[in-house]
Amino acid sequence: MIELRDIKKSYLLPRITIDVLKGIDIGIKEGEFVVIMGPSGSGKSTLLNIIGCLDRPSSGTYLLEGVDVSKKSDNELAEIRNRKIGFVFQNFNLLPRFSAWKNVELPLLYSGVPAKERRQRAIELLKDVGLGERIEHHPSELSGGEQQRVAIARALVSNPSIILADEPTGNLDTSSGIEIMDIFKRLNNNGSTIVMVTHERHIAEYGMRIIDIRDGIIV
Repeated sequence: MIELRDIKKSYLLPRITIDVLKGIDIGIKEGEFVVIMGPSGSGKSTLLNIIGCLDRPSSGTYLLEGVDVSKKSDNELAEIRNRKIGFVFQNFNLLPRFSAWKNVELPLLYSGVPAKERRQRAIELLKDVGLGERIEHHPSELSGGEQQRVAIARALVSNPSIILADEPTGNLDTSSGIEIMDIFKRLNNNGSTIVMVTHERHIAEYGMRIIDIRDGIIV
Protein backbone atom coordinates (compact mmCIF):
# COMPACT_ATOMS: atom_id res chain seq x y z
CA MET A 1 0.00 0.00 0.00
CA ILE A 2 2.84 2.37 0.91
CA GLU A 3 6.29 2.07 -0.64
CA LEU A 4 9.14 4.49 0.01
CA ARG A 5 12.33 4.09 -2.01
CA ASP A 6 15.51 5.93 -0.99
CA ILE A 7 13.57 8.87 0.45
CA LYS A 8 15.77 11.83 1.38
CA LYS A 9 14.74 15.18 2.82
CA SER A 10 16.99 18.20 3.27
CA TYR A 11 16.31 21.76 4.34
CA LEU A 12 18.40 24.58 2.86
CA LEU A 13 19.29 27.31 5.34
CA PRO A 14 21.33 30.43 4.51
CA ARG A 15 24.71 28.88 5.37
CA ILE A 16 24.00 25.21 5.90
CA THR A 17 22.03 22.26 4.56
CA ILE A 18 20.30 20.05 7.14
CA ASP A 19 19.82 16.46 6.04
CA VAL A 20 16.80 15.15 7.97
CA LEU A 21 16.11 11.89 6.10
CA LYS A 22 19.10 10.11 4.57
CA GLY A 23 17.69 7.34 2.39
CA ILE A 24 14.58 5.66 3.82
CA ASP A 25 13.19 2.43 2.38
CA ILE A 26 9.87 1.24 3.85
CA GLY A 27 7.03 -0.97 2.64
CA ILE A 28 3.70 -1.03 4.48
CA LYS A 29 0.95 -3.46 3.56
CA GLU A 30 -2.77 -2.83 3.67
CA GLY A 31 -4.15 -3.57 7.15
CA GLU A 32 -0.84 -3.16 8.98
CA PHE A 33 -0.38 -1.15 12.17
CA VAL A 34 3.16 0.25 11.87
CA VAL A 35 4.81 2.39 14.53
CA ILE A 36 7.72 4.72 13.78
CA MET A 37 9.89 5.33 16.84
CA GLY A 38 12.79 7.62 17.46
CA PRO A 39 14.10 10.40 19.70
CA SER A 40 13.36 14.08 19.10
CA GLY A 41 15.04 15.24 15.91
CA SER A 42 15.37 11.76 14.42
CA GLY A 43 13.20 12.58 11.38
CA LYS A 44 10.14 10.51 12.31
CA SER A 45 7.60 13.35 12.03
CA THR A 46 9.16 14.52 8.75
CA LEU A 47 8.76 10.98 7.44
CA LEU A 48 5.12 10.87 8.55
CA ASN A 49 4.46 14.21 6.83
CA ILE A 50 5.86 12.80 3.58
CA ILE A 51 3.70 9.66 3.90
CA GLY A 52 0.71 11.96 4.51
CA CYS A 53 1.47 14.11 1.45
CA LEU A 54 1.92 17.16 3.69
CA ASP A 55 5.55 17.47 2.60
CA ARG A 56 7.62 16.38 -0.38
CA PRO A 57 10.86 14.40 -0.36
CA SER A 58 13.96 16.10 -1.72
CA SER A 59 14.65 12.91 -3.68
CA GLY A 60 13.44 9.34 -3.89
CA THR A 61 10.14 7.73 -4.86
CA TYR A 62 6.92 7.44 -2.88
CA LEU A 63 4.31 5.02 -4.20
CA LEU A 64 0.86 5.18 -2.59
CA GLU A 65 -1.38 2.30 -3.71
CA GLY A 66 0.93 1.92 -6.72
CA VAL A 67 0.82 5.59 -7.76
CA ASP A 68 3.95 7.76 -7.64
CA VAL A 69 2.83 10.74 -5.58
CA SER A 70 6.27 12.27 -5.06
CA LYS A 71 5.90 14.48 -8.14
CA LYS A 72 2.19 15.34 -7.90
CA SER A 73 1.05 18.97 -7.92
CA ASP A 74 -0.11 20.70 -4.73
CA ASN A 75 -3.75 20.40 -5.80
CA GLU A 76 -3.34 16.70 -6.58
CA LEU A 77 -1.71 16.11 -3.19
CA ALA A 78 -4.57 17.94 -1.46
CA GLU A 79 -7.07 15.67 -3.21
CA ILE A 80 -5.12 12.57 -2.16
CA ARG A 81 -5.07 13.77 1.46
CA ASN A 82 -8.78 14.47 1.42
CA ARG A 83 -9.77 11.13 -0.11
CA LYS A 84 -7.27 8.65 1.24
CA ILE A 85 -5.68 9.86 4.49
CA GLY A 86 -7.01 10.64 7.96
CA PHE A 87 -4.77 12.59 10.35
CA VAL A 88 -4.60 12.52 14.16
CA PHE A 89 -2.23 15.00 15.82
CA GLN A 90 -0.76 15.38 19.30
CA ASN A 91 -2.43 18.76 19.81
CA PHE A 92 -5.89 17.64 18.59
CA ASN A 93 -6.21 20.65 16.22
CA LEU A 94 -9.90 21.16 17.02
CA LEU A 95 -11.66 24.46 16.31
CA PRO A 96 -12.63 25.91 19.72
CA ARG A 97 -15.82 27.63 18.56
CA PHE A 98 -17.23 24.47 16.99
CA SER A 99 -19.07 21.68 18.79
CA ALA A 100 -17.71 18.13 18.67
CA TRP A 101 -19.89 17.07 15.75
CA LYS A 102 -19.14 20.24 13.78
CA ASN A 103 -15.41 19.57 14.18
CA VAL A 104 -15.89 16.02 12.93
CA GLU A 105 -17.92 17.04 9.87
CA LEU A 106 -15.34 19.53 8.56
CA PRO A 107 -13.59 17.22 6.05
CA LEU A 108 -16.99 16.39 4.55
CA LEU A 109 -17.81 20.10 4.26
CA TYR A 110 -14.70 20.58 2.11
CA SER A 111 -15.77 17.60 -0.01
CA GLY A 112 -19.22 19.02 -0.73
CA VAL A 113 -21.21 16.39 1.17
CA PRO A 114 -24.80 17.54 1.94
CA ALA A 115 -25.41 18.95 5.44
CA LYS A 116 -27.79 16.21 6.62
CA GLU A 117 -25.37 13.45 5.64
CA ARG A 118 -22.43 15.30 7.23
CA ARG A 119 -24.20 15.56 10.57
CA GLN A 120 -25.38 11.96 10.50
CA ARG A 121 -21.92 10.57 9.75
CA ALA A 122 -20.27 12.80 12.36
CA ILE A 123 -22.70 11.74 15.09
CA GLU A 124 -22.34 8.05 14.21
CA LEU A 125 -18.57 8.25 14.51
CA LEU A 126 -18.70 10.14 17.80
CA LYS A 127 -20.92 7.36 19.13
CA ASP A 128 -18.39 4.80 17.87
CA VAL A 129 -15.62 6.43 19.91
CA GLY A 130 -17.79 6.67 23.03
CA LEU A 131 -18.86 10.32 22.81
CA GLY A 132 -22.53 9.93 21.92
CA GLU A 133 -23.49 12.10 24.90
CA ARG A 134 -20.97 14.83 24.06
CA ILE A 135 -21.81 15.71 20.47
CA GLU A 136 -22.82 19.31 21.30
CA HIS A 137 -19.88 19.95 23.66
CA HIS A 138 -17.10 22.33 22.62
CA PRO A 139 -13.40 21.39 22.98
CA SER A 140 -13.07 23.49 26.16
CA GLU A 141 -15.79 21.33 27.75
CA LEU A 142 -13.98 18.07 26.96
CA SER A 143 -11.04 16.34 28.62
CA GLY A 144 -7.83 15.73 26.67
CA GLY A 145 -8.79 12.13 26.02
CA GLU A 146 -12.24 13.18 24.81
CA GLN A 147 -10.74 15.80 22.51
CA GLN A 148 -8.49 13.17 20.99
CA ARG A 149 -11.51 10.93 20.42
CA VAL A 150 -13.15 13.78 18.52
CA ALA A 151 -9.96 14.11 16.47
CA ILE A 152 -10.03 10.37 15.69
CA ALA A 153 -13.68 10.59 14.61
CA ARG A 154 -12.76 13.51 12.36
CA ALA A 155 -9.94 11.48 10.83
CA LEU A 156 -12.35 8.65 10.05
CA VAL A 157 -15.28 10.65 8.67
CA SER A 158 -14.08 10.53 5.04
CA ASN A 159 -13.53 6.75 5.18
CA PRO A 160 -9.77 7.04 4.53
CA SER A 161 -7.70 4.04 3.51
CA ILE A 162 -4.85 5.16 5.82
CA ILE A 163 -4.81 6.71 9.30
CA LEU A 164 -1.70 8.66 10.29
CA ALA A 165 -1.16 9.54 13.95
CA ASP A 166 1.64 11.83 15.18
CA GLU A 167 2.24 11.32 18.92
CA PRO A 168 -1.52 10.84 19.54
CA THR A 169 -1.02 10.18 23.27
CA GLY A 170 1.70 12.79 23.83
CA ASN A 171 -0.58 15.26 25.67
CA LEU A 172 -2.61 12.66 27.57
CA ASP A 173 -2.33 11.03 30.97
CA THR A 174 -1.58 7.31 31.10
CA SER A 175 -5.19 6.19 31.48
CA SER A 176 -6.46 8.36 28.62
CA GLY A 177 -3.54 7.25 26.46
CA ILE A 178 -4.46 3.60 26.95
CA GLU A 179 -8.08 4.34 26.00
CA ILE A 180 -6.95 6.07 22.80
CA MET A 181 -4.63 3.21 21.88
CA ASP A 182 -7.44 0.72 22.46
CA ILE A 183 -9.46 2.65 19.86
CA PHE A 184 -6.58 2.50 17.37
CA LYS A 185 -6.20 -1.23 18.01
CA ARG A 186 -9.91 -1.78 17.38
CA LEU A 187 -9.74 0.24 14.17
CA ASN A 188 -6.80 -1.84 12.99
CA ASN A 189 -8.60 -5.07 13.86
CA ASN A 190 -11.46 -3.82 11.67
CA GLY A 191 -9.10 -3.40 8.72
CA SER A 192 -7.71 0.15 8.95
CA THR A 193 -4.09 0.70 7.93
CA ILE A 194 -2.41 2.78 10.63
CA VAL A 195 0.99 4.49 10.71
CA MET A 196 1.82 6.10 14.04
CA VAL A 197 4.76 8.11 15.35
CA THR A 198 5.72 7.92 19.03
CA HIS A 199 8.75 8.03 21.29
CA GLU A 200 7.10 5.90 23.98
CA ARG A 201 7.96 2.21 23.87
CA HIS A 202 4.83 1.05 25.74
CA ILE A 203 2.69 2.87 23.17
CA ALA A 204 4.69 1.49 20.25
CA GLU A 205 4.02 -2.05 21.42
CA TYR A 206 0.37 -1.70 20.37
CA GLY A 207 1.56 -1.88 16.75
CA MET A 208 2.23 -4.95 14.63
CA ARG A 209 5.67 -3.69 13.62
CA ILE A 210 8.06 -1.08 15.00
CA ILE A 211 10.47 0.89 12.79
CA ASP A 212 13.26 2.64 14.72
CA ILE A 213 14.71 5.80 13.17
CA ARG A 214 17.76 7.68 14.42
CA ASP A 215 19.56 10.56 12.71
CA GLY A 216 17.48 10.15 9.57
CA ILE A 217 18.13 6.47 8.93
CA ILE A 218 16.38 3.23 9.90
CA VAL A 219 18.33 1.36 12.56
